[in-house]
Amino acid sequence: MTSSLKKYNNLTQRIITGLLGSAGIIAAICFGPWTYFIVFFIITFFTLWEFYKLSGLDGMVPQKTFGTFLGVVIFSLSFFIEMEMISYRYYFLIFPLMAFVYMIKLYKRFERKPFTNIAYTFLGLFYVAAPFALLNIAAFEKGVYNYQIMFGCLFILWASDTGAYFAGTYLGKRKLFERISPKKSWEGFFGGALLAMAFAIGLPYFFESIDQPSYLTLTNWIVVGLIIIIGGTFGDLIESLLKRSIEIKDSGDALPGHGGFLDRFDGLLISAPFIVAYIEIF
Repeated sequence: MTSSLKKYNNLTQRIITGLLGSAGIIAAICFGPWTYFIVFFIITFFTLWEFYKLSGLDGMVPQKTFGTFLGVVIFSLSFFIEMEMISYRYYFLIFPLMAFVYMIKLYKRFERKPFTNIAYTFLGLFYVAAPFALLNIAAFEKGVYNYQIMFGCLFILWASDTGAYFAGTYLGKRKLFERISPKKSWEGFFGGALLAMAFAIGLPYFFESIDQPSYLTLTNWIVVGLIIIIGGTFGDLIESLLKRSIEIKDSGDALPGHGGFLDRFDGLLISAPFIVAYIEIF
């Protein structure tokens, strides 16, 4: 499918990929916990793999295979624990598994900076795997799967990205953070914020219209919307900082018109910890 889309311009590719991808993800989330698990397992795998690949382009030698394996294990453990299939005590497996990162490096010869490479392996786990694992906490309440939070967060995030893209493209003049991302503008930020907030306000009414009262109140959704607007913007800028440091445009080409998985989910990586903290504490 990727090659067949290349005959279209970037905007058309973006629209087709966005519609097909979002439809598939939303369908998986709504269908049930196991389809949610499968789709986010895949997203975690490819996003983490892309991060380690980018680190390699910058001259680093992270443990790409073992790091990616460890990342999906962390995501899976979080899922099974939050689903109450296994005890929370299994979280303690993460620490001895992470210790293998150090031990494996003992058998790698001719590396100039082994501890720098170890640090990049752990950075991938904290930057990518941990936020996706945290989403499982939001998706389950006492072992019961609730699709609403994931459904709402993704729609708000996509609305923010879409509004920012079109407002920035057609109205953008004032640079938001030119040193890091020259194309981003304040007009794009506010365009994305307005569309995202419209979705956030509309979500509880949408859930009520389909006879499934919202798990979160209107106030909660507004706060989550604000978190995603701000966190998503910072997530995009942080990933731009990474790409700028290694002088590339996109993290990959798996998603025509969007780049790679890291390009598509960078906003969620920074937003997720704040969303989960807000839901669990307040």
